[in-house]
Amino acid sequence: MRVTIKDSVLYVYKDDVPGYKKRGSVTRNSYFWALRSIADRAPRDEDWEFERSVWIALCRMLLSFAESGYLGAYETLLEFPDGATIPDELRACSTLL
Repeated sequence: MRVTIKDSVLYVYKDDVPGYKKRGSVTRNSYFWALRSIADRAPRDEDWEFERSVWIALCRMLLSFAESGYLGAYETLLEFPDGATIPDELRACSTLL
């Protein structure tokens, strides 16, 4: 998921936010609701926002879903722009583009 940070808020690009599908898989829908539950703002068709206070929980959640093997790396890895500084709290679940 492509992300940026501004003023200690992590933004997940709206095009990379997981979708909820009524008849979708349990894992994917659980992933959607888990991410949405800790987001500070998760409006439809807009970037999702995660304040610094939840970054450790976000990283643990992403790692847990990645380890399940049901979701691909592009769905559970935070992709920062080239040259960005990855915060320590997110280092284990992040990469640079």
